[in-house]
Amino acid sequence: MEYVSRVPRPPLDGLIDDLYYLEGAPPYARLTLPPMPAALLVVNLGAPFRIRAGTDVDAAEYADGCVITTPTRAFEFGYPPATRSVGVHVKPWGLAPFLPMPAVELRDRPVTLEQVWGRAAVAELRDRLATAAGPHEMLTLLEEDLLRRLGETAGLGLVRRTSGVIAATGGAVAIGDLTVAAGVSSTHLAQRFKALVGVTPKRLARTYRFAAAVFAIDPAGPVDWGDLAGRAGYFDQAHFGHEFRAFTGLTPTRYVEVRRRFLHEHPGHAMDGWPLPAD
Repeated sequence: MEYVSRVPRPPLDGLIDDLYYLEGAPPYARLTLPPMPAALLVVNLGAPFRIRAGTDVDAAEYADGCVITTPTRAFEFGYPPATRSVGVHVKPWGLAPFLPMPAVELRDRPVTLEQVWGRAAVAELRDRLATAAGPHEMLTLLEEDLLRRLGETAGLGLVRRTSGVIAATGGAVAIGDLTVAAGVSSTHLAQRFKALVGVTPKRLARTYRFAAAVFAIDPAGPVDWGDLAGRAGYFDQAHFGHEFRAFTGLTPTRYVEVRRRFLHEHPGHAMDGWPLPAD
């Protein structure tokens, strides 16, 4: 599988972690993506893929692409035998300047790219990407399209600064301290976060804490769960286990077993590190 990525130029780098190109046969037909403190935008250039979101029973099909705001639950992606797309890994607040609706309306509810940008605009973008000379040109075209769409967003600076504090502490920060530092009421801060991120500061902090704990796990070696839970800021191992199941549907030990399966069956794969086999 070919995977190419790069960080966009300013000012997009303040909204986006990276732009990427993905093509090839996925390691598994279905992959589970646990929640991360990030959003996602995908422009699909191959056969449709399917997403089962949150507590949904059935998966929905996405032909043109999808937009996912900062999630609170795991998503299941169903890939075709050969997938091809370009996409954007977005900072929690980074989708807001590109959305025609408040982010909270899309919480744990993926939508097609057409629903966000319109059929004609998405069709034109997909045509331009499909005829590009290669991955690097495709990423440049996507970057230029995003720059054209970039607009002013009320409260973005406030949410970005506050999110930066949450990220720097790995989610281990008192929400009261955030409101004092921001100089606004807790109600105003929560409203701005829901509008731009899709979740409250407290919920985003939980996601950052969970992500920090997961990335501290070395699936190839033994794990001291009590020590890991303590360093991540959980009350105790039971609290950590409860949060882990809420985010992934798996116990921590089962999560490690599934990660080890991925490592064993597809060592060094471009998609290893976060997605989990779902079948």
